[in-house]
Amino acid sequence: MPITIADVAARAKVSKTTVSRVLNGKGELDESTAARVRAVIEELGYVPSSRAVGLARGRTRVVGMLVPSLTWPWIGEVLQGAVDVLETERYGLLLFTCNRGEESMRQFGVQVSAKSFDGLLVIEPEGTLDYIATLHRRGLPVVLIDDRDQTSGEIPSVGTTNHDGAASAARHLLDLGRQRPLVITGPERFGCTRQRSAGFAAIYAEAGRPITEDRWYLGDFTVARGAEGVQRALAAGVEFDAVFAHNDLSALGAMQALADSGRQVPEDVAVVGFDDIPTAAHTQPPLSTVHQPLREMGEAAARTLLAHFEGTPLPESPTVIPTSFIPRASTVA
Repeated sequence: MPITIADVAARAKVSKTTVSRVLNGKGELDESTAARVRAVIEELGYVPSSRAVGLARGRTRVVGMLVPSLTWPWIGEVLQGAVDVLETERYGLLLFTCNRGEESMRQFGVQVSAKSFDGLLVIEPEGTLDYIATLHRRGLPVVLIDDRDQTSGEIPSVGTTNHDGAASAARHLLDLGRQRPLVITGPERFGCTRQRSAGFAAIYAEAGRPITEDRWYLGDFTVARGAEGVQRALAAGVEFDAVFAHNDLSALGAMQALADSGRQVPEDVAVVGFDDIPTAAHTQPPLSTVHQPLREMGEAAARTLLAHFEGTPLPESPTVIPTSFIPRASTVA
């Protein structure tokens, strides 16, 4: 038969309420009584229901995480960083995706109403920021990760240096003598796209080599649009000796299109990506890229949330973890 709280109370000659207070650390107790109860718990091997203890403490010891989709190539790194912190602190993770659009969000809303988790980590699914902000205003602790330039400061966030990362890519290409880059951007509605465009363009402008309008191509972070950007530039006769893609998938598409056209990377065209997804080191040739500290961002967001549970106020300004440039053979032969 499983040991119950009543068994512990009977052996320790105290009430069940006293045992509950010892388990939950609530209320003032005589230390000798508390020590006796703890000794009986150990002697009997009593294991309290984690859900019952959580409810008694007003916590579930579960963190929710809302992401657009698990198919994004860098989601796994962010998720692993968060999980590493949560498991170390003995918290569980309840993961939600938006694969089914409104139906997914309805199911997520049910779990919010049921108070199934103590706080929320968010990689923002498109179009959900207002809803997330409302939850935060109503008292749900929220931390955004890679927040797409959410600058109001209303929701605490962990991000990276998109502007500086793109600037480092530009300096690398200029140092190699590449003066006519083709830029394949992400969707212009994303803050990271604007930041990466501005950082890259600023360095070329400072060097007296402003990037002309015909060498900007609006992409969507996919392999297909990366390839299409190169194909359209070649068809239009645009001269370029480098490609800066706003993410690694677009860069992979660009390299494929260059190979299909008979151009060699990096001899004819140098290629730089952004993210440093695991695949980047294993392309042919390996891809030079701006490393996003993805795992570190997940770790920092989880630590921020757990510190809040222990009484630390959520930060009013974003936590920023810097990028770094990783040179590989797609730029340096």
